[in-house]
Amino acid sequence: LHQVEAAILGPLIGWFIDRFGAQWVIRAGVVIFGAGFILLSYIDSLLAFYGAFIVTALGASLCGFFPLNVALIMWFERQRARALSSMQIGMALGGLALPLVAWALAAFGWRATAFASGVIIIAACLPLSFVIRRRPEDIGEVMDGAGFRSRDPVSESKYENDASTRDFTAREALRTPAFWLVSLGHGFALFVVQGVNTHAITHMKEGLGYSIELASLVIMLQTVAQLGGVGLGAWIGDRFDKRILSALCMLGHMSGLLFLTFATGPAMIVAYAILHGAAWGLRGPLMQAIRADYFGRSAIGMILGLSLMIIVVGQVGGPMIAGILADMTGNYRAGFTVLALLAGLGSVFFLVAKRPARPLRAAA
Repeated sequence: LHQVEAAILGPLIGWFIDRFGAQWVIRAGVVIFGAGFILLSYIDSLLAFYGAFIVTALGASLCGFFPLNVALIMWFERQRARALSSMQIGMALGGLALPLVAWALAAFGWRATAFASGVIIIAACLPLSFVIRRRPEDIGEVMDGAGFRSRDPVSESKYENDASTRDFTAREALRTPAFWLVSLGHGFALFVVQGVNTHAITHMKEGLGYSIELASLVIMLQTVAQLGGVGLGAWIGDRFDKRILSALCMLGHMSGLLFLTFATGPAMIVAYAILHGAAWGLRGPLMQAIRADYFGRSAIGMILGLSLMIIVVGQVGGPMIAGILADMTGNYRAGFTVLALLAGLGSVFFLVAKRPARPLRAAA
């Protein structure tokens, strides 16, 4: 439900970010997100629960992954993948707070924990959000890797029509094959990611005979590999063609999932965890970086927002395909095989998603 809500609101949030800056969206999101947890602590009916959930989900969309990506894209070009990967590591480290949350739930109950969480979110994150600035140009800085831009009108006209610097509008981006190919490749990756996230432990337990404890260790290894992939992406993401790296990651998803599907021993399970986790960690930040490289910064909020409406099919469809085919066949082999083949097809989409030529625009 949250993913569908984020996809529906994506273009609107993207338009607002492009027009007013990600910092305002993030600040509003922090307040709404915290308020959602506070409301959750007071619920006394199913309707109230749904209301609190909607508020929390809205806040998460406004201050979460999407606007934070845009905020970083505005500041980095030459080291864009490194910046986005570093943010991904920070978000992953947030999982270290789970034991503290579990302790608070046991010690104080869910209502007190929800209320305290809301207060902490607002008190800690709202001041931090004021560090964010819209663009480096607004405070006299230059984007990492960007050259000096002359303010001479003639030079500016030439700059605006320079094929290497001109940004796409959202409408221009929609007319390029690259927008659709990258979005389809990203969506096919999420078929695998969300399908595995939902069903991997059940498959290992019921299909492979693993205990819950052993299956959890496999997921832990996958998480470690994912962090390793994020770190690798920070190192190589700006050194090599992001299109090729993304295609290789899709092959990693495909291979890893096939190892999980047809595993006959621990070695194949370990191979799954390493391949899938590393591919996920490396590929994730590249999805936003490649769009910014291809289409520029000016309308990147709207472009990413429109992309959400495509990739949500993978977020919702992956678990459904695996689950429906498991109900029909009695195991996850058919469903996981279909998802693996989709990952292989996604690699082709990335391979052919070449950088579009930036159209010239008549000088004013």
